[in-house]
Amino acid sequence: MGRAPSKEQREPAPVPGQDPPARAAVGLRPTEAQRRYLERGLTQAGGKLPLFDRDGREVSRKTVESCVAHGWAAPWMQNPIKPDWLVCRLTEAGYRVLGSEPPAAPAPRERPPG
Repeated sequence: MGRAPSKEQREPAPVPGQDPPARAAVGLRPTEAQRRYLERGLTQAGGKLPLFDRDGREVSRKTVESCVAHGWAAPWMQNPIKPDWLVCRLTEAGYRVLGSEPPAAPAPRERPPG
């Protein structure tokens, strides 16, 4: 009997700045903790998600990782001061699971004639 593929073999590692591939998260709803975390990105530029909750405590890594695994959040950038912190942003799926539309991409700027 063959061994089941490891998680690393099944899913590629998330790439900062790119949305993860669509997953079978259809019909799933975030838990209360996940929803509180994700909702904070609705009012931030680029959908940036917080490192700390409203009481100043670090957001649980389990919450962050589960949101990434469901495709609702994606790694965004490395934090040079604390490289072990996972800085994320909302994905299109994250906006939609919260009942919001993702912001429209800015229109390309036209060059002036000339």
